[in-house]
Amino acid sequence: MSILIYAVVALTLIGVIAAALLYFTAQKFKVEEDERIGKVAALLPGANCGGCGLAGCRNLAEAIVKRGDIDGPSCPVGGNEVMTKIASVIGVEAVAAVPKVAVVRCAGSFAAAKSKSQYDGIQSCAYANSLFAGESGCRYGCLGCGDCTRACKFDAISIDKTTGLPVVDDEKCTGCGACARACPRSIIELRNKGPKNRRVFVSCVNAEKGAVAKKNCDNACIGCGKCVKVCPFEAISLDKNHAYIDFNKCKMCRKCVEECPTGAIHAVNFPPKKVVETPQNVVNVEN
Repeated sequence: MSILIYAVVALTLIGVIAAALLYFTAQKFKVEEDERIGKVAALLPGANCGGCGLAGCRNLAEAIVKRGDIDGPSCPVGGNEVMTKIASVIGVEAVAAVPKVAVVRCAGSFAAAKSKSQYDGIQSCAYANSLFAGESGCRYGCLGCGDCTRACKFDAISIDKTTGLPVVDDEKCTGCGACARACPRSIIELRNKGPKNRRVFVSCVNAEKGAVAKKNCDNACIGCGKCVKVCPFEAISLDKNHAYIDFNKCKMCRKCVEECPTGAIHAVNFPPKKVVETPQNVVNVEN
């Protein structure tokens, strides 16, 4: 009986000593966490989409609190409303960010970029891009396998079966950039939504010379430079045989849209232009 008592006492002493050691070790090496991290994380949407450039919402919360401001990575999903609340938690003034939306910079539809071959492999843009130029022969065009649609967590992008191109739903798009990162050919870009959700952009990233680009796609930018010359705001530049419109400089006058000979420049969400009657375009119905 005494042996049993000794065993119980010994085990109890060992347990107490071990608990004390664990307690003092935990106290010595514990890491204090700023309570604001939890508050900021609770305000974030929890989508963990990576739109802020970090691994997840918790990582963004830690980065914001550590930095002490909201000038760095922000939450594109929550937008200005969430970032304003976060600013109040960390005690800084919020500055409204310009809302962004994903734009597909390829107009190589089935009709414009006719198929010269057939791809029958794995339905992955990344995989297809490593194998060949594409069914139309354009090494820069959309492959249409849907990597962007699978990357989007908000069901904001889909493949149009009639054109074979991705279509972005402006209302659902949060500007997280997941689709842009998933595209192996970098044809998806985040651009300013613009006033009244209106935008003007070059829907082509083809860097080949005009004749080659036009051979593979009727809507390709041929690098003629006409848009550059007609733009009164110096918003368009020409590099590597294709034009690019700086959305920070563009005033959306749409002169470039009218000037483009291939229709590579797109104006989105604009109302139809009014036709001004002049003596030249008035038809004499009496005759």
